[in-house]
Amino acid sequence: MTAIKESSTIQQNKKYALDMCPVTYIMEKIGGFWKPIILYHLSNGDKRYSELKRAIPAVTEKMLIQHLKQLENDGLIIRTAKPVVPPHVTYELSEAGKGLIPVINSMAEWAMKDMNESKL
Repeated sequence: MTAIKESSTIQQNKKYALDMCPVTYIMEKIGGFWKPIILYHLSNGDKRYSELKRAIPAVTEKMLIQHLKQLENDGLIIRTAKPVVPPHVTYELSEAGKGLIPVINSMAEWAMKDMNESKL
């Protein structure tokens, strides 16, 4: 992976947007295709990796692992590993992640309404 040049115009604009725009801030945390879907599935309680993979069959293992790590680094989920063989790892929403549930639910409600209206 290449290093990010912090002094680049894009990085400076991104930093400015993060500081000034709350929508940019949240999109930096939950942006992308899979993160909101992962958060949605974790809103029903903690899950193991295999349960998440089964719930989201279209996601590749690489993408699921990558987004779980990013969500953990952003403080939105908590990864708990028990020292047993085979490893027992669960993912759950942190307090910050739980605070996003109304946002995720609003997105789901809007989607259901829009899908129904689009069929008419």
